[in-house]
Formats: sequence, structure tokens, C-alpha cells
Amino acid sequence: MEPAALQFAIFIIAVALVFDFANGWHDSANSIATIVSTRVLSPLQAVIWAAFFNFIAFALLGTRVAHTIASDMVDIHQIEEHWRLWVLLCGLMGAIAWDVLTWYVGLPTSSSHALVGGYAGAAIAAHHGSFTVLEPSGWIKTVAFIFISPLAGLALGYSIMLGILWIFRQTAPQRVEAIFRRGQLLSAALYSLGHGGADAQKTMGIIAAVLVAARLDLVAARHIPLWVVVTCNLAMAFGTLSGGWRIVHTMGARLTRLRPVGGFSAETAGALTLGLAIFGGIPVSTTHTIAGAIVGVGAVRRLHAVRWGVAVTIVWAWVLTIPGAAIMAAVGLLTAKALHV
Repeated sequence: MEPAALQFAIFIIAVALVFDFANGWHDSANSIATIVSTRVLSPLQAVIWAAFFNFIAFALLGTRVAHTIASDMVDIHQIEEHWRLWVLLCGLMGAIAWDVLTWYVGLPTSSSHALVGGYAGAAIAAHHGSFTVLEPSGWIKTVAFIFISPLAGLALGYSIMLGILWIFRQTAPQRVEAIFRRGQLLSAALYSLGHGGADAQKTMGIIAAVLVAARLDLVAARHIPLWVVVTCNLAMAFGTLSGGWRIVHTMGARLTRLRPVGGFSAETAGALTLGLAIFGGIPVSTTHTIAGAIVGVGAVRRLHAVRWGVAVTIVWAWVLTIPGAAIMAAVGLLTAKALHV
């Protein structure tokens, strides 16, 4: 491999790790919003707690989602060899641009869907506008879970909250609050495991695709190298440590007001939904999942406890994420082509 091409591949891997860091930073709200809004932990304590469990996720949850991203979203072999690495770079840059834009306005959109949207947009642009470069199998389950994951989170959040209220119906409220203040440490840890397992794997998949495209490791898409797994989880953990306080406010306070029992229910529902998706190899959005769970918990008290105007705004941000990131990535790829890089 030529030195210039090797340096380009290393640069793209570095950009992927920056995206992974930004993912942890942007999505830190998903792991800590409920535990901060219920005041079980301070924001600093919460991000440290979440970052630790983000990091150790690689040891427990495997790499099924990484395999999906690396080989089941885009048929990289349909793209001219010269442009394969550019597709991956522009896909990452489109996702990062979308994340920065939504962070600035305080919207908890999905970094996961921004990444797959960016990857798809760059691939389509490189393949002369043809959608045949996309792999239907990976996209069917990814798009399906845009709808399934928040609905599953909502249903589980509602059911768990309702079950807890029934079980503890004769227990003093102060006693219930004390129990679930401690319980939230467990539920937040489980959700942070799911967050690390779900989101860090997407970057693993992109780096594996870089290794294949650059002919550095032709089997990386099937057997994710250990150094890739550890590095991606570490980058996400450091990103979570940096926090994302604008989005914490939207997720933890503006959407609905939570008590510790509600926080426990939402995090547990989110963790269960993510676990099912991870073991199915489905690139699911942690943001969609926890938002649905929070809405489900809030709806147990009464439907108007949920601020539906905020929820509708968030849904619109979800709808726009894949096409928005795809357009940004496609513009980047077409610009590179116009400049004959």
C-alpha cells in the first residue's frame, strides 16, 4: 500500500474516533438524563458512572452491531476503489456536522442514524446517485427500529412503572423513593452498558470498513480486531465524561418530570430494548429508546404530564436525521469529486 493511502486511512480512523468521542459527548444525556433529573447523582458523578459502564460494554455485549455496519449497510465493493475511503470519510463528516448542528440547538437526535445516513449519502453520491449500492437487509431492520425502539421503550417504560406502582401501592412514598434512589444506580449502569454496546459498535463497524477498503485487513468486517473494539469504547467513555448539558436539560427536565421510581423504570426499559437490539445486530438509536421510555413513564401519571410539544419537536429531528446527514455527506463527496482529489 502506498504511504499516502496508508496515511489517509489512518486519518479516517482518527476522524472515526473523534466521531465516537462526539457520540459519547452528544449522547451522554441518554445515559445520565434521568439520574441527574431525579438528583440521585450530581452531573459530574453521573457522567463518571456512565463513562465507566460505557467502556466495559465491549467485554459483555459482543460486536454484532459492528458487523452490520461494516458489511450490511453499504456494498463498498460497488464503489470505485479510489473513492471507497472518501465515502467513509465524507460519511463521518456528514454525521459529525449533523451532530454539531443538533447539539447547538439542543435537540437529542440520533448519532447512530446520523452515521448510517452519512455513510449512505456518501455512498450514493459516489455511485452516481444509484441506491443499488445500499444493502436492503441492513436498511430494513435499521429503518424498522426507528419506529420499533421508541415504541418498545414507551411500552416497557409504561409497564414497568405501572407494575412498580402496583407492587408498592401500600408502601410509604418516602420508603419507595429511598429504594429506587439506590435502584437507579443499577438501572443507570445497565442503560450505560447498552449505550456503550450499541453506539461504540457503530464506529467499530466504520473502522472495520476502512481496514477492508484500504486492504489493511480484509477480514476485519467479519472479525473486528480487539484494538478497534477497545479504542472505540474508550473514545466513547471519554466523550461521555465531557457531557452534553444542553441535551440533558431537554431529555431530563423538559420532556417530563421524573422521580427516582420513574427514572428507574425509564432506564430499565431502555436497557431492555437496547439489549434486544444489540443481540440482534440492529443499529438502534439510544436517543429514540430512552425518549420513548421517558414518555411511557410520564404517561402513567397522566397524559398531560408529558410535554407533547417538546416530544413532537424531537420526533421531527429524528425524521430529518438520516436524510439531513446523508445530504451533508453527499455534498462533501461531490465536492471532493469536483476538486478531482
